[in-house]
Amino acid sequence: MARELALEISWRPTRSLQEVQDLLSALEDKPPDALVVLPDAVMMDSRKHVAEFAVRHRIPSVSGWSTFAHSGGLFTYGPRLSESFRRLADYVVRILQGAKPTDLPVERPAVFELVINSTTAKRIGLTIPPSLLARADEVIE
Repeated sequence: MARELALEISWRPTRSLQEVQDLLSALEDKPPDALVVLPDAVMMDSRKHVAEFAVRHRIPSVSGWSTFAHSGGLFTYGPRLSESFRRLADYVVRILQGAKPTDLPVERPAVFELVINSTTAKRIGLTIPPSLLARADEVIE
């Protein structure tokens, strides 16, 4: 799809906070048009730095966990973590009651949320369509 849209996608994995800082420094001279931040432990620890970089360069930044939008990212769409943690607790109870982990079904997240940071949108010069704002589970002002 990227080729059809004439988009160049570059994946830059990072394994530490220092690698994130090095990556952002390397992108300073020629920042991307947008950032998609995969929600892992390293990126969540770096979320404020990544969001600040994106705002400074006036580019949209998106991720899959609402924590990113609450830290200054433009928006997030992904599983509602509180619901995932509740489901995890159910698995722990079942295992503690004697269920074999291999007998438990694999579950996909069932509850997703869209969180939009309208303050960030304004800072980078974007207008979020009212129809999208109406669909959001949360709008950060």
